[in-house]
Amino acid sequence: MAFLNQRNENHTSVLSSFRIVIASLLLLSVTGLSIIATCPVAFASSFADRGLCFQKTAQEGVETNDTLNLTAKAAVLIENNSGRILYEKSKDTELVPASITKIMTLLLIFEALEKGKISLEDPVSVSNYAAQMGGSQVFLEPGETQTVHDMIKCISIASANDAAVAMAELIGGSETSFVKMMNQKAKELGMVHTNFKNCNGLDDSIQSGHYSSAYDVALMSRELITKHPEISKYSTVWMDEITHKTKKGESQFGLTNTNKLIRTYNGITGLKTGSTSKAKYCLSATASRDGISLTAVIMAAPDHMVRFTQAAALLDYGFANCSSYQEKIDDIPLKKQRILGGSKDYVIPRIEKNFYYTLTNKESADNIKRKISYHKKITAPIKEGQKIGTVTYLLDGKKIGALPIHSAETIKKASFPDYLQKTFHKFLFS
Repeated sequence: MAFLNQRNENHTSVLSSFRIVIASLLLLSVTGLSIIATCPVAFASSFADRGLCFQKTAQEGVETNDTLNLTAKAAVLIENNSGRILYEKSKDTELVPASITKIMTLLLIFEALEKGKISLEDPVSVSNYAAQMGGSQVFLEPGETQTVHDMIKCISIASANDAAVAMAELIGGSETSFVKMMNQKAKELGMVHTNFKNCNGLDDSIQSGHYSSAYDVALMSRELITKHPEISKYSTVWMDEITHKTKKGESQFGLTNTNKLIRTYNGITGLKTGSTSKAKYCLSATASRDGISLTAVIMAAPDHMVRFTQAAALLDYGFANCSSYQEKIDDIPLKKQRILGGSKDYVIPRIEKNFYYTLTNKESADNIKRKISYHKKITAPIKEGQKIGTVTYLLDGKKIGALPIHSAETIKKASFPDYLQKTFHKFLFS
């Protein structure tokens, strides 16, 4: 009888264990299917397939774990042509930017050059205040002069705090006035999570009011690299030197780039590193390949090399999941347009640049449509370069870009002899 009881207990135990196993398998299959349906990263057959999941989460703004495994506190990847976000992680979190602050300083320097306020050969005198800057520096001495060109080298290559302040004083009159210009420019660019207190990021803190976000850094980086691509002539130099000219005589000072990606990453165009004990390790990296231009920003990375590997991973992801669409000027059919009251009856239109658009892996170039429209009434006089129409590009019905159509010639208002000539010509050939 005891034997039978023991046998029944064993049988019950086996059945119970069997039920648990079956239930576990069912639960695993359900959750597994749920995981696959939500984000098929782990089951993707290629990096491009994995990108489909990343792109979805980035567009929807959903914070999820992904195979990039970024350990930086914040990161963002944008496509520079349109400014679209391709990947994000805590992109609007306000953090200490350290020396990537100097991206805005460089942007204002290049704007001053473009407007003719300064030239590359202008001498820049170093003040006592500028010479006292600590941190990364090129040890400029009070009263020493360097050209604007060499100061840009010092800022871009060696991240020199003293050179940044010297340039701020040249352009703004004082660092305080220059910082006001920085904050005004930040507002114009839509950098809503940024406020500057100095021009170099030295000894900054959120408590002091000096902060930015990964996305805001990407915005000013995009503005610099797209509007002033000549920055790459400085930011991609690995080693250079300047000559100190002081009362002690002349001496050479070597500059070594703080951005290690310029030696290892294919297509790198810049841009700027930053690190302090408060900011940890930051990097804004820009790169271009086959008509695709990207900006990857890493903020508060735990290690100085991690910022480089994770920025490279972001750029790799972008290039793997994007392609370039281009339509050349000669492929856009333009027709001469009638002009009213002019010395000529028709004006010849022209377009001055090709159209570019960066497609993500969910977009097809086959769905891009072109629409050409001209002003309803084009009246003389008209100047060469005057806008007379627009070429609009649509993708799946949504506007993705436009090119202005300009007049290829200057046409004066018709005079009395012009009308006589037209009348005579019409009489002869009509």
